[in-house]
Amino acid sequence: MLDLEQSIYEEREPIEVRITPEDLVVLSFPGPDRSIRMEDLRVGKAVSRRYRNRRIGEFLKELDLTEGRSTGIPKILKVMKENGSPAPEFESDDDRTHLLIRLPVHKKAMSQAEVGAQSGPSRDQVTGEVTPQVTPQVTPQVHKLVTAIRGELTRAEIMEGLGLKDRMHFANDYLQPALDSGLIEMTIPDKPKSSKQKYRLTAAGRTLLEQRARSRDETGV
Repeated sequence: MLDLEQSIYEEREPIEVRITPEDLVVLSFPGPDRSIRMEDLRVGKAVSRRYRNRRIGEFLKELDLTEGRSTGIPKILKVMKENGSPAPEFESDDDRTHLLIRLPVHKKAMSQAEVGAQSGPSRDQVTGEVTPQVTPQVTPQVHKLVTAIRGELTRAEIMEGLGLKDRMHFANDYLQPALDSGLIEMTIPDKPKSSKQKYRLTAAGRTLLEQRARSRDETGV
């Protein structure tokens, strides 16, 4: 029985935690149990009808490493609200293969960061500070996407500009990494799956393009 329960958690994908100037994103596998409605989860009223692994759950609770079932999401919602932060976002797919949690940065924190950047000693020094944060997260695919975006574009328009047809490949290797790295953003962040959703460059995305352009001008490459 224990082997059967353990097989439920047999996932090769590691948990991903990405921190950008705009948010903190956690991507874990698998997603919520199918008995949980995403609508209930987003408002903190989701209660699982069953343990995925009862023995491990009870063992961790005895060690005070867990508090019980379905306490994490309500706590996130409560703390974010008390802090005056934007509401967290929770996403999954129909098969519940993953759970993506996005915790947006407080508006005041973003304002202070922008003021700090504007009041810096010089453009070169500011650029020197920005580069280490942005560059390590930029894959060739993400760079192509950032370069392809001009103004506000739909998912279909971006894919057409990149010459891509595989929606899953585009989402996994281009779109989501670019969002997670803070180089692009949604025009309707409160409704990620809106039919009117479009994407545009963030300040970090524009900075990246400016850095690459200056680098080409200096090296001639």
